[in-house]
Amino acid sequence: MNGENGMSQTGKACELLGLPTDSRLLIFNIDDFGMCYTTVESGMRCMQEGVASSCTVMVPCPWGRYALEVLKNNPEIKFGVHLTAIVDHPYYRWGPLLTSEPLPSLRDEQGLFWSSKRIDDFMEQVNPEELEREFRAQIDEVLGQGLKPTHLDSHCHVHTRSERIFDLVVGLAREFGLGVRATREPLIGKVLSSGYPVVDRPVLDSFDIKTADKPERYFQMLRELPEGLSEWALHPAQGTAEVKAMTELWDVRQADYEFCVSEETRQIIDEEGIQLASYEQLQVIWKGKSL
Repeated sequence: MNGENGMSQTGKACELLGLPTDSRLLIFNIDDFGMCYTTVESGMRCMQEGVASSCTVMVPCPWGRYALEVLKNNPEIKFGVHLTAIVDHPYYRWGPLLTSEPLPSLRDEQGLFWSSKRIDDFMEQVNPEELEREFRAQIDEVLGQGLKPTHLDSHCHVHTRSERIFDLVVGLAREFGLGVRATREPLIGKVLSSGYPVVDRPVLDSFDIKTADKPERYFQMLRELPEGLSEWALHPAQGTAEVKAMTELWDVRQADYEFCVSEETRQIIDEEGIQLASYEQLQVIWKGKSL
């Protein structure tokens, strides 16, 4: 992607979207949709009854195909593809969608995706050509189901950890008419300066907020939400036996779920005049711009 590296400017995203630069827009995106059964069931409630405005689906996961079926039956849900090449949990794992291809740089000693604990090592040795083939297969699987995603991002933000991988994903997005999620600087500034809409500031990851402080901290952050386009990456899931068996951090997901469906959350959004957005609005411009 052309454009100079640099820090983003507040309101630039709103300007590109044709909105007043002092607008306060917020995307609540549900990450990890399809990682397990509970992420799908809880995520749907957060989008249908709560404040979440979109989700991103993990196609290679054990419940990924179920997630795609749910999305087919609920076409009003806005969603992106959470391109996946990393595993989080030691006892609940998955591997490439391209099961018949070797893809040696994507597979660990057990033949599955690398662990998130080794993500730096993974990034050092990953073959971009292999990664592109797997990412393309994941996108093709979604499109092959007749679904219409709005954007691309990646699990554990793999696509933002390397400028080369980020440009690879941007290329796929342009090919398929999708937007791209930029979560950190200097990529945000680079994309905005090229005339493509992304958030005005780094994306908030809900795992960075202490669980004990989360409800009141979220409410405070809503009241203090700056002008421009912001995004919170939430990971809601009720604390079922399935989720508790998967991860010791299940309480983060439970807290996100409770926040999304809380009446107080909706009330504060209304009081503050915050506009909820999704990547569908951004996709229109990504599709309309030439390479």
